[in-house]
Amino acid sequence: MKRYNITVNGTAYDVAVEEIAEGAAPVAAPAPAAPAAPKAAAPKPAAGGAQGGVKITAPMPGTIVEVKAKVGDTVKNGTVIAVLEAMKMENDIVADRDGTIASINVNKGDSVSTGAVIATLNA
Repeated sequence: MKRYNITVNGTAYDVAVEEIAEGAAPVAAPAPAAPAAPKAAAPKPAAGGAQGGVKITAPMPGTIVEVKAKVGDTVKNGTVIAVLEAMKMENDIVADRDGTIASINVNKGDSVSTGAVIATLNA
């Protein structure tokens, strides 16, 4: 089952979607539940310090399937920081320069939009 955050007319909903095998018999949908409380729009930086001066952003909308770096890690240009799944493909989000991870702004399973800050570096 996959979980998504969907915003309709400014109200955020937490939605669970179950994938079924092709040819499987349809199952009656349960009665609709009350909408989930809206979540904060911006993810909070991970504990451990202030934002760095260099932002590593998402090149496209998708879901974070893995976070490979942590605050305080020293990275080189090209080091994978996170893995973003978009259009059923996994895309490595990499550091664009040498530096130290100042913050990780996403968690595994988070949905991100184009330009969302994944992490920040102190170069």
